[in-house]
Amino acid sequence: MSMFKDVNVIYVFVKDWDGAKNFYRGILEWPVAWSDDGVGWEEYGVEGATHVAINRWGGDDPLPGSEGPICVLSVENVQQVDQALRARGVKCGDIVDIPGVVKYGTFFDPEGNRFQFVGD
Repeated sequence: MSMFKDVNVIYVFVKDWDGAKNFYRGILEWPVAWSDDGVGWEEYGVEGATHVAINRWGGDDPLPGSEGPICVLSVENVQQVDQALRARGVKCGDIVDIPGVVKYGTFFDPEGNRFQFVGD
């Protein structure tokens, strides 16, 4: 059995936060599943299905997601999955824990494509 349960969310970075929300909410009419302007994260979709999200990007640096959307996979335990991937020689980033919001890890395939995993 795979350590990954399903595709949780796929997201893109945006600089124009209000413009992006207007596009996804207003023009595309996607239902808002979760939103936090303070965090800069908004998800669209319905319960039990994969969501599409926008992630606000601040500053003058170029958007990091220019290579395409980021696929986020669901896992039971972020720390255990991170350790298992590293043990298999997979390149991983640091685990990020935003208390009360999300805990996630990052890994890269052999071509450098970024994936993330989220869970407890």
